[in-house]
Amino acid sequence: MTLNEVKSILDADMLVGHDLLEMEVNTAFGADSMSDVLTFAKPGCMLLTGLTNPQIIRTADILEIAAIIITRGKKLSPVTIALAEEIKIPVLSTKYILFEAAGRLYEKGIRGCIEKV
Repeated sequence: MTLNEVKSILDADMLVGHDLLEMEVNTAFGADSMSDVLTFAKPGCMLLTGLTNPQIIRTADILEIAAIIITRGKKLSPVTIALAEEIKIPVLSTKYILFEAAGRLYEKGIRGCIEKV
Protein backbone atom coordinates (compact mmCIF):
# COMPACT_ATOMS: atom_id res chain seq x y z
CA MET A 1 0.00 0.00 0.00
CA THR A 2 1.23 3.53 -0.66
CA LEU A 3 1.46 6.38 1.81
CA ASN A 4 -1.18 8.11 -0.29
CA GLU A 5 -3.55 5.21 0.44
CA VAL A 6 -2.64 5.38 4.14
CA LYS A 7 -3.38 9.11 4.04
CA SER A 8 -6.81 8.39 2.60
CA ILE A 9 -7.65 5.55 5.02
CA LEU A 10 -6.76 7.71 8.02
CA ASP A 11 -8.16 10.96 6.59
CA ALA A 12 -4.69 12.28 7.45
CA ASP A 13 -2.84 15.48 6.69
CA MET A 14 0.61 15.16 5.14
CA LEU A 15 2.94 17.34 7.22
CA VAL A 16 6.28 16.33 5.71
CA GLY A 17 7.17 14.31 2.62
CA HIS A 18 4.59 15.29 0.04
CA ASP A 19 6.97 13.98 -2.61
CA LEU A 20 6.96 10.52 -0.98
CA LEU A 21 3.24 9.73 -1.24
CA GLU A 22 3.93 6.82 -3.61
CA MET A 23 6.25 5.09 -1.08
CA GLU A 24 5.17 1.49 -0.46
CA VAL A 25 4.52 0.41 3.13
CA ASN A 26 3.34 -2.97 4.42
CA THR A 27 3.89 -3.00 8.18
CA ALA A 28 3.40 -0.74 11.17
CA PHE A 29 4.19 -0.42 14.85
CA GLY A 30 2.27 1.66 17.38
CA ALA A 31 3.62 2.99 20.67
CA ASP A 32 4.01 6.09 22.79
CA SER A 33 7.13 4.74 24.46
CA MET A 34 10.30 5.32 22.49
CA SER A 35 12.03 2.53 24.42
CA ASP A 36 9.36 0.13 23.08
CA VAL A 37 9.91 1.48 19.58
CA LEU A 38 13.67 1.03 19.88
CA THR A 39 13.20 -2.51 21.19
CA PHE A 40 10.50 -3.85 18.87
CA ALA A 41 9.99 -1.75 15.72
CA LYS A 42 11.59 -2.94 12.50
CA PRO A 43 13.13 -1.00 9.60
CA GLY A 44 10.66 -0.08 6.88
CA CYS A 45 7.56 -0.02 9.08
CA MET A 46 5.34 2.95 9.79
CA LEU A 47 5.36 4.29 13.33
CA LEU A 48 2.00 5.28 14.82
CA THR A 49 2.39 7.45 17.92
CA GLY A 50 0.88 10.31 19.84
CA LEU A 51 4.29 11.72 20.71
CA THR A 52 5.31 14.94 19.02
CA ASN A 53 8.81 15.72 20.25
CA PRO A 54 11.96 15.66 18.08
CA GLN A 55 12.99 12.31 19.62
CA ILE A 56 10.37 10.54 17.50
CA ILE A 57 12.16 11.76 14.38
CA ARG A 58 15.59 10.80 15.70
CA THR A 59 14.32 7.37 16.78
CA ALA A 60 12.68 6.82 13.39
CA ASP A 61 15.92 7.80 11.67
CA ILE A 62 17.98 5.35 13.75
CA LEU A 63 15.57 2.50 12.99
CA GLU A 64 15.02 3.43 9.33
CA ILE A 65 11.27 3.81 9.90
CA ALA A 66 9.43 4.44 6.62
CA ALA A 67 6.98 7.05 7.93
CA ILE A 68 5.52 8.47 11.11
CA ILE A 69 1.80 8.84 11.72
CA ILE A 70 0.89 11.21 14.54
CA THR A 71 -2.39 10.21 16.17
CA ARG A 72 -5.02 12.01 18.25
CA GLY A 73 -4.80 15.16 16.13
CA LYS A 74 -1.69 16.37 17.90
CA LYS A 75 0.41 19.13 16.35
CA LEU A 76 4.16 19.07 15.79
CA SER A 77 6.42 21.93 16.80
CA PRO A 78 8.30 23.77 14.05
CA VAL A 79 11.53 22.21 15.40
CA THR A 80 10.15 18.68 14.97
CA ILE A 81 8.86 19.44 11.47
CA ALA A 82 12.21 20.96 10.45
CA LEU A 83 14.05 17.87 11.70
CA ALA A 84 11.70 15.57 9.76
CA GLU A 85 12.28 17.66 6.63
CA GLU A 86 16.04 17.54 7.15
CA ILE A 87 16.04 13.77 7.60
CA LYS A 88 13.45 13.37 4.82
CA ILE A 89 11.03 11.20 6.78
CA PRO A 90 7.35 11.45 5.87
CA VAL A 91 5.04 12.55 8.68
CA LEU A 92 1.25 12.32 8.58
CA SER A 93 -1.26 13.45 11.19
CA THR A 94 -4.66 11.90 11.85
CA LYS A 95 -7.40 12.75 14.33
CA TYR A 96 -7.98 9.04 15.05
CA ILE A 97 -6.66 7.61 18.30
CA LEU A 98 -3.80 5.12 17.97
CA PHE A 99 -6.08 2.08 18.41
CA GLU A 100 -8.54 3.21 15.73
CA ALA A 101 -5.79 4.22 13.30
CA ALA A 102 -4.07 0.85 13.71
CA GLY A 103 -7.38 -0.99 13.28
CA ARG A 104 -8.24 0.87 10.09
CA LEU A 105 -4.83 0.09 8.62
CA TYR A 106 -5.01 -3.56 9.70
CA GLU A 107 -8.44 -3.87 8.10
CA LYS A 108 -6.90 -2.72 4.80
CA GLY A 109 -3.98 -5.17 4.94
CA ILE A 110 -1.22 -3.47 6.92
CA ARG A 111 0.26 -5.92 9.42
CA GLY A 112 2.37 -5.39 12.50
CA CYS A 113 6.12 -5.53 12.06
CA ILE A 114 6.16 -7.91 15.04
CA GLU A 115 3.38 -10.22 16.19
CA LYS A 116 4.53 -11.46 19.58
CA VAL A 117 7.32 -10.74 21.99
